[in-house]
Amino acid sequence: MHIHGLIEDNAALANLCTRLAQSPFVCVDTEFMRESTFWPELCLIQIADTNEAAAIDPMLPGIDMQPLLDLLVNNEDVLKVFHAGGQDIEIIYNLTSKTPHPLFDTQIAAMALGQGEQIGYSNLVDSWLGIQVDKGARFTDWARRPLEDRQVDYAIGDVTHLARIFPKMLERLKTTGRGAWLDQEMERIADPANYANDPDLAWKRVRIAGRKPDVLGRLKSLARWREMEARGKNLPRGRIVKDETLADLASHPPKKQADLARVRGLSATWAGNDIGARLMAAIADAKPMTGDEMPPRDDRKPGLGKDGSLVADLLKLLLKIRSRDIDVASRLLARSEELEALAAGHRDGLSILEGWRFDQFGRDALDLVEGRLAFAVINGKLRMTRTEEAASATAG
Repeated sequence: MHIHGLIEDNAALANLCTRLAQSPFVCVDTEFMRESTFWPELCLIQIADTNEAAAIDPMLPGIDMQPLLDLLVNNEDVLKVFHAGGQDIEIIYNLTSKTPHPLFDTQIAAMALGQGEQIGYSNLVDSWLGIQVDKGARFTDWARRPLEDRQVDYAIGDVTHLARIFPKMLERLKTTGRGAWLDQEMERIADPANYANDPDLAWKRVRIAGRKPDVLGRLKSLARWREMEARGKNLPRGRIVKDETLADLASHPPKKQADLARVRGLSATWAGNDIGARLMAAIADAKPMTGDEMPPRDDRKPGLGKDGSLVADLLKLLLKIRSRDIDVASRLLARSEELEALAAGHRDGLSILEGWRFDQFGRDALDLVEGRLAFAVINGKLRMTRTEEAASATAG
């Protein structure tokens, strides 16, 4: 593989993208900083196929990133490969209002191959290539210029290793017949809705006790206000107001702006400045949350009583057994909220009752809640049996 190093001029970048557009896949990674900003600050993009690899400096004055962005979000012929790519995809979405497509995430693929719920990049490289990744530059300040050669070498290594791992992983998936299992997951993480950050939905990130419509309405208005303040100032949300303070303001709203001086977590200056006035306006504009917006009750999820909770626990035990038997991460098979919904009697819209998940787990899960399947201890071992088998084993 030819390693270009750092691409620093537009012609070289355009030519690189033209060549990569002929490849069946490219591996992509980013380096960014977001500790002190609302928007992640893109500092470096690394890209590779099986023939060449390079890093691109998006902070370079005059650099035209459009050929690279077009390759990532407008070229449907090239598969984009990431590892745990959620934050990388978010950055690309922020730049283009689109997500890379089609895409493949090696962390999710590893779940289908029995490598755990969230295998890290270093462990992935070690398990597939037998290479110990040097983590020396991992926590570097990627925004500082000039970049050192060791930083660039470390960053490019992320995609050169991935370009070797992906074909091996793809072959294993084909051999095991599990490639089709991943289609739905890959489409899910490619969905632009995951990265849109709608200010009207920002309240869902904040934990708050109780379900009073007026309190939740104020929380919605306050969270939207904070979102807009943070975006406008490009500061982390917590630097504007922390979640616990936001929840307290929603539950115990001040009657006048001067009262803000006594709110724990706010600066006393807010009692008389513009940002304090905008906060009070958000409280004044709040309307009680409608029934359609109200979050579901959390009594062990949708309508689960004591027996339903026990059934959900049995389903989780079944999931643990089944994921062990077929050597796949349990989170890829089913999520807790779906098991609780099934235990509560819901059937529509559950992914565990569709496609490969139904074949591998959902059929047994449905049989368990409908009385056709049971746990039994036979010859000292816990097994799943049809209910008539369990009865005969007990009788014998």
